[in-house]
Amino acid sequence: MKKDILISSRSFGKVDSEAVNLLKEEEVNVISNKTGKKLTEEQILNYIYNNNIVGIVAGTEKISKKIIDSAKNLSVISRYGVGINNIDQKCAKKKGILVFNTPKSPSISVAELTLALILNLNKKITLLDKRLKNQNWEPELGHLLSNKTIGIIGLGRIGKKLVEFLSPFEVNTLVYDIKPNDIFISKWKLKKVSFKTLIKESDIISVHIPLSKKTKYLIDKKEISLMKKNAILINTSRGGIINEDALYNALKNKKIYGAAIDAFENEPNVGRLINLDNIILTPHIGTFTAETRKEMEIESINNLIYGLKKKGIL
Repeated sequence: MKKDILISSRSFGKVDSEAVNLLKEEEVNVISNKTGKKLTEEQILNYIYNNNIVGIVAGTEKISKKIIDSAKNLSVISRYGVGINNIDQKCAKKKGILVFNTPKSPSISVAELTLALILNLNKKITLLDKRLKNQNWEPELGHLLSNKTIGIIGLGRIGKKLVEFLSPFEVNTLVYDIKPNDIFISKWKLKKVSFKTLIKESDIISVHIPLSKKTKYLIDKKEISLMKKNAILINTSRGGIINEDALYNALKNKKIYGAAIDAFENEPNVGRLINLDNIILTPHIGTFTAETRKEMEIESINNLIYGLKKKGIL
C-alpha cells in the first residue's frame, strides 16, 4: 500500500526544494498544497478521503479532531512552525499519533521582526512614509528606544534572543514568565516581575508566549487600561492573546501610544485595526525569511521521517 504524506502548508517548498527532496528519498508519495491558500477543514478531509495519509506536515491550518479521526493510518503530524495550538493534541495523543514542531529555527527571525517593529513605531516610519508618498511633508516627533523600559512576556527562545538584540540600546528590561530562567535573568541583569507590574511599568511590551486556554485574551481591556499612555504593545506570537476589540478602542481613543501586530485571532481577517494610523500590521511574517523557512522546512521533514521510522512506517 502506498504511503502518502500531505504537506498542507501553503508556503512549504516555495523558497527551496531541499526539504521536499529529503522526503522524496524515502518510499513515500508527497502531496502538496498547491492552492496558494490556507486549506480549510473540508479541503484537508478531501485529501484524507482520497489518499492513504500516514503523515502531515502542517502549517497554521487547523488539524481538527474530525481530520485526525478520519485519517485512519495517520501516524505523525509535523508542525512547520512553533505553535501547535491549531492541532487537536488531545485527540492525537489518544490515537497514538506523534506530534512535532520546530521551536529552534524561528527565534532569530521573530526577534528581528520584533525589534524592527519597535523601532518603526518609535520613529513613526510607516506613518511618515505614507504621508510623504502622499506629498505631505509633515514631520512628527518620535521617541528614543535607548533607556526605555521593555517588558517581555515569555522568556523562551524568542524572548531571550530579543533580550540580546536590545542590549546595545541599554534598556531596562522587565520579564514575566511562568518558568523563569534565573541564570539567564542574572546574566543579562533583567528584572523578574509580576504580570501586573510589567503591564504598568513598561514603555514597550512584547508578547512571546503560546496561545492556550490560560493565555486567551491575557491582554484585555483591563490590562490595557493599566498601561502607560505612551506605551507600545507588540505581538509577534499568536493571535488571540490580545483582545483585538479592546486594543482597537484603546488605540482609537489614544489610551496607549501605538501597537504592532503580526498574528491575528481570525487570520487572514484583521478587522477594524486596518483603519488606525497608530498601529503597524504585518501578515504573520515572523518566520517569513528565506533562511528561516529553509531551516524550518528541513527540521520539520527530519522530524516527520524520525517519527515515521519510530512508528515502523518507514
